[in-house]
Amino acid sequence: MQVLGILGQDAGALCSDVIAQLDGAVAVIKTQETIDQTFNDPHNTSSDVTTRYDLADTGHWRASGENHSVVDILDELSTTVDYTLVIGASNARIPTVLLETAVTDIDHDSTHVVLTAETATAIDTEDVVTAIESAEPHITLSTLIDRVKSSSDADRAGAIATFTGRVRARDSDDDPETVRLRFETYDSVADDRMREIESELSERDGVFAVELFHRTGIINDGEDIVFVVVLAGHRAEAFETVSDGINRLKAEVPIFKHETTIEEDFWVHERN
Repeated sequence: MQVLGILGQDAGALCSDVIAQLDGAVAVIKTQETIDQTFNDPHNTSSDVTTRYDLADTGHWRASGENHSVVDILDELSTTVDYTLVIGASNARIPTVLLETAVTDIDHDSTHVVLTAETATAIDTEDVVTAIESAEPHITLSTLIDRVKSSSDADRAGAIATFTGRVRARDSDDDPETVRLRFETYDSVADDRMREIESELSERDGVFAVELFHRTGIINDGEDIVFVVVLAGHRAEAFETVSDGINRLKAEVPIFKHETTIEEDFWVHERN
């Protein structure tokens, strides 16, 4: 699922223009912050919001709720729609279009601000569509499980094995607490290598589908980083391939990790 946030006056009008150019099911999340959170804390994704979300194409589906984070709702939507546009969530760490004239309490240099304009009419809708299409997709473990279940060989599969890697605060009680990690890659090199590994592992006897995904950008303590999902005939092939998949991803895929602890910031590869 591709995700884009829109902040500022007339965000709703821009949202409608973008929806008209998207090919697929589109959900819209409209939020009103219930506590005073702004872009000044761009790492926060857990603030409470009062939320309504709609299925844009038909208008038949609507839900509302309180005390949900935007990320919680995106996780729920990730296997049911192709695109989600988020209006009014200033502290959600998602690719965001900023309409500057109406929003003044934000960090314009935030890494997730992908486009800026003075007003909605001053921005090219095609540029917004390109931004949402090119952004890193919102992937969950459920997303990848659904993908492997759709394999043409699913009727021969008796096992799905998964691995989830997450940010741990520390290895031992004496370690300084890790606040967040930031992962960076070079263009499409990492994705290309992951696709090659998936293809090679899928050629094994008894293995029918393999999915690898590694998030980039800032990931906070306790959040998920990486997923490996394997569809196989039996559990032995599934478990072995999951283990090999994460080992090969860590050894062969060029992803660079920057760590922020309560004491310091550093690139992990420079310490090894």
